[in-house]
Amino acid sequence: MGTERVLLSTSYLPNLPYLAQVIHNDEVVFETHEYFVKQTYRSRCDILSSNGKLSLSIPLVKQADKEIITEKKISYAENWQQQHWRSITSAYKNSPYFEFFEDELKPFYHQKYEYLFDYNLQLLKTVLHILRVKKEFHSTEEFQLKPNEIKDLRVLSNPKNDSEFEIKPYYQLFSSKYGFIPNLSCIDAVFNEGLYTLDLLK
Repeated sequence: MGTERVLLSTSYLPNLPYLAQVIHNDEVVFETHEYFVKQTYRSRCDILSSNGKLSLSIPLVKQADKEIITEKKISYAENWQQQHWRSITSAYKNSPYFEFFEDELKPFYHQKYEYLFDYNLQLLKTVLHILRVKKEFHSTEEFQLKPNEIKDLRVLSNPKNDSEFEIKPYYQLFSSKYGFIPNLSCIDAVFNEGLYTLDLLK
């Protein structure tokens, strides 16, 4: 187990390297003072469908050129929740653990959250609840480019850094077709491996 404090940016249904840091560090601090960055895992995740890797992006309301992450609002101009849940169901309905956990995640695709940060945080707490992990979270008090006395892993929310963080392969529903695809959303492992997901994170 880690004994460190770790600093993370928010992430939509984060991948396993991110989840491992959440679970194995004593103190998890979320960056609440950074500017929102487009095309990152802050507002999107990847799943594996029968047609290959699929990105799910949350549409956001644009209010200004630079916006603090906690003030970033979700747009409901289009019914993205229905699209995301349909894609998730289509991809995982035949996976070993989908029927065990779908009821915990489904409400997030009906209930409307105003802010992206709050939505992501509640989803993460739900994933941890599924995995029977208890965790408390903290927030930054100000933005620091190079923070002291904390392991800065805000880079985990940027897909450009995926190759630096990899988890050992696990069972994936469509691996016979595509081989093992790393760095998918944690729900890929949860629906395919259930509570054994925790063993993947060791």
